[in-house]
Amino acid sequence: MAPDLTKLYEAIGYTFTCEALLHNALTRVAYAGENSIPKKNTMDRFAVLGDAALDTVIIKSLLEAGEDDKGEITAKKISLVNMSVFRAIAESIHLSEYVYWGRGEEKTRIWENGRVAAECLEAVMGAVYLDGGMDAVKTVWDKIGRK
Repeated sequence: MAPDLTKLYEAIGYTFTCEALLHNALTRVAYAGENSIPKKNTMDRFAVLGDAALDTVIIKSLLEAGEDDKGEITAKKISLVNMSVFRAIAESIHLSEYVYWGRGEEKTRIWENGRVAAECLEAVMGAVYLDGGMDAVKTVWDKIGRK
């Protein structure tokens, strides 16, 4: 049974038009393999896209704030776009409660691994991009990235 996404929507400040995108972004490859779901309907490809979309939104916001030094832009982006930050955000919005985990992942509580939690957040942001574009990614980042 699909989880109730109401609280997740509230936490990220965005409601999906195409909820299937979000479900795919929340589906781990292990879960898909156990449930005959095509790999294309899993979070992996969404995570790559979400990472790139977040990089773009954050760099654009630094430029708009008047940052003009390449080194400073890079340093500030790295401080905002990293595994520790993404893990903390994923935990703050209780993202692990919405992810479709494989049985082994559930047993080992893999979401407690920083990289896995960060990847889940990136996947959701990839789905946000596909659903609503860069403006939607910015809206979500403005809500969850400033905690």
